Amino acid sequence: MVSRKQVSIFSIIIGASLLVFTFAPLPAFAAEGSSSGDLSKPILALAASIAIAGGLIGTGSAQQGIGAAGMGIIAEKPEKFGQVLFFFVIPETLWIIGFVLGIILLLDIL
Repeated sequence: MVSRKQVSIFSIIIGASLLVFTFAPLPAFAAEGSSSGDLSKPILALAASIAIAGGLIGTGSAQQGIGAAGMGIIAEKPEKFGQVLFFFVIPETLWIIGFVLGIILLLDIL
């Protein structure tokens, strides 16, 4: 069985290697007379998809515990619905931030 520590180390290694490959110059792909941005569009699309997927996965993992606990609270005290709803909506900012970052990457704003 794979432990959480192994998954964390693996994801850190993958993230670091993607970061290195994204910003490292690739002279092997550079042809004479062509623009240097030929390879940047697919890499930016990959980076945008990772940003959006990370935001969505983070939102889902945060909301699974909040939703389960919130249903238990509402079952016992229905007047706490507004407070539970507020805490359930807070993690939604994660996917919004990931989506905005993905759009920024795709439009090559930075």
